[in-house]
Amino acid sequence: MRQFMSNTVLDSEEDRAGGKVALLPQRHPNHDLFICDVLDAIPKDDMASMEHPIFSLSTKPDTRILRYEHRNTKVEIAPSVRGLATIHDKDILIYCVSQLMAKKNAGEPLAQTLHLNAHDLLVWTNRETSGDAYRRLREGFERLSGTRITTNIQANGEEITEGFGLIESWRVIRETKSNRMSELQVRLSDWVYKIIQGSEVLTLSRDYFRLRKPTDRRIYELARKHCGEQDEWKISLELLQKKSGASSHYREFKSMIRELVENDHLPDYRVKLEDDMVIFQSRMSIQPKSADIRFPALDPETYHFAKQVAPGYDVYWLEEEWRNWWVESGTPELGFPGKAFIGFCKARYQRNPNP
Repeated sequence: MRQFMSNTVLDSEEDRAGGKVALLPQRHPNHDLFICDVLDAIPKDDMASMEHPIFSLSTKPDTRILRYEHRNTKVEIAPSVRGLATIHDKDILIYCVSQLMAKKNAGEPLAQTLHLNAHDLLVWTNRETSGDAYRRLREGFERLSGTRITTNIQANGEEITEGFGLIESWRVIRETKSNRMSELQVRLSDWVYKIIQGSEVLTLSRDYFRLRKPTDRRIYELARKHCGEQDEWKISLELLQKKSGASSHYREFKSMIRELVENDHLPDYRVKLEDDMVIFQSRMSIQPKSADIRFPALDPETYHFAKQVAPGYDVYWLEEEWRNWWVESGTPELGFPGKAFIGFCKARYQRNPNP
């Protein structure tokens, strides 16, 4: 069978239109070869900010006061002098949530204050490790701590009525000889910490950190929250724009969705646009080649571990090959399909570590 790399792992510098590709390259591919407490934490995102537009999608300083209301949910987000926290600043929050959820799942005690290594954070979120990257990271911390939120969204069953920041405070406790921050101390807000205590989180694809455009990241969050592991999820274009928080004109937003459809680069989901309805289809719901065979759905964590044991491979292509093998071999239904798929990926990588 011919091997190919799908749009999901496209790393060239140009796309079909001759501009930048929709996905960033995998800047630190080798870290997936190693299992360690920090870098191996599975990306987790809080469901509250996945559902509602809390982060700015602007790439320039955004000093607006944002107000969002949908059904019984109200959110007001006020900026600091540095502007609103952006969807790219959210990488920091996802990193913190993921580290604490890894500890919680391992049965370790949790603390609202975390000690972080700045270099590990940059690598884990697929960022560059240049001096400019450390500067942008510092600005992200400033926006996260300065942005104030007032909402009636409950966290672990409790409604916090006063305004709060996404992180309560942060400080550099160690710098390198070149004056780059090295060790950091971060205290999460009560709201975020209660979300972690209640395990109100969902797993993200690691390719989330490769999405260039803020709107693409936000659309992926909404698809992950609402479609999840279902075969598909439908939403009107108008409501999708509202829930995304995009301030662009309706026609421009529709053009962005058309681009998602054309490039097919969204992790975990394919996107279709029918008139003014957007349809998200789970990539896990591949139709079987035989009506007599029922394929199990693989969860996002299975894909995460598959990428670890077969670095450099397109795991969706490996999944298709695995399913084809399953049909041809007549293998009966598996009790642990996730483990079987990971074992298949590991064997493939051992046979050919250079895809």
